[in-house]
Amino acid sequence: MISSLHPQIPIERRVLARALEPLRQHAGMDMGFGGPVRNGAVAMQITDLAGARTRSTVDLVVRNGEGLGGKALMLGRPVSVADYMAAEGITHVYDHAVRPEAIHTMAALPIIVDRTPRLLVYLAARTHVRLGDRWFDNFTPIVRRLEREIAIEDEVGRRLSLLSSTAESGQPGLTREDLIDIAHELAELADRIEDEALRARLQAVGYRVAPVTAATPDPQPPTMLRPREIDVLEQVARGLTNREVADALGLLPNTVKSYLKSAMHKLHVTNRVQAILAAQRLGLLS
Repeated sequence: MISSLHPQIPIERRVLARALEPLRQHAGMDMGFGGPVRNGAVAMQITDLAGARTRSTVDLVVRNGEGLGGKALMLGRPVSVADYMAAEGITHVYDHAVRPEAIHTMAALPIIVDRTPRLLVYLAARTHVRLGDRWFDNFTPIVRRLEREIAIEDEVGRRLSLLSSTAESGQPGLTREDLIDIAHELAELADRIEDEALRARLQAVGYRVAPVTAATPDPQPPTMLRPREIDVLEQVARGLTNREVADALGLLPNTVKSYLKSAMHKLHVTNRVQAILAAQRLGLLS
């Protein structure tokens, strides 16, 4: 059975937890906060804070059309106010939560995937900050990256769900070639995930679901791997990150990375999962 990599943590929370503080620093703002959007765009709940003085906004549910965030959800685009407490054009039903933070300027940015809002991020300053088109344009690459991260994790979840449902049904369902294709796709998706721990676990899943391929001669016989390269591949196959491999083998993380790169070159492959599969076919892994 293939279990979820993070069954207890929603995709949106994982992405937000990684991105919120860097996003706040990039914006040069005093505070960042946000959370996942519910049921398309009915409401969102504030779950994560960065730079907060209090916890007055934690667990606050913001409904579509209400407050600055609700307006961003309703319009499906970023919105901002220069003076939150005096702002017209938004409702002030959440002033009780905002007031303790002494927020002055605030922007709300919806993160939209496949036309559906998935996250809402607030960036706020306790002084007046001019937020023009250039300021918002500066965030476009970051917003697009967050949207891609969520889309990638959606696809990973879909692939793992397919594998899990097939295993639970007790029916063949997927052919050997299907499993190989999925393993390679998981490896490619893993290479695009920034969370190192999640990337390593996903690569390990790809290794476990891929069947051992027949001993078809490689067009280029691989150069013999060094013992330390094999040691590193064995640890990676267990789902360890580079840092965890380094700790287990008494190496530096950069040394682990060098061994992996060298092993992939010798095995004529382009990612970690392919390297593990190739080494396993050659009988190099225990």
